[in-house]
Amino acid sequence: MDIEQIRDFYLKLDYVSESFPFDDTVLVFKVGSKMFGYIPLDREEPYICLKCDPDRAIDLRAHYDAIEPAYHMNKVHWNGLHLRRGLPRELVLDLVQHSYDLVWRGLTKKERERLKSTASNP
Repeated sequence: MDIEQIRDFYLKLDYVSESFPFDDTVLVFKVGSKMFGYIPLDREEPYICLKCDPDRAIDLRAHYDAIEPAYHMNKVHWNGLHLRRGLPRELVLDLVQHSYDLVWRGLTKKERERLKSTASNP
């Protein structure tokens, strides 16, 4: 998968926004007010970072050389994925969805309701 395909998948999820809150090289994806993924655009090799359940993160890192603790993030809750190191497309998309779902469930009920009532893309 390439970065554009990943970006397209992120943006198809409900209530997702993208921005550059840190600098002009880190594209961040949020659901509501919470970040669930980012893409450092200045890397030679396509790489994305995703939130992950801690137990699942450990298991994924043990089974895939292309998955490691995410750079500059809490190593317990964030994984970095090297997209050109043989990860199956289905796994990458599943992990994006997993990250989104974790963050969505972590939003307050009030924020979820606000998003549902004001969004134009659900």
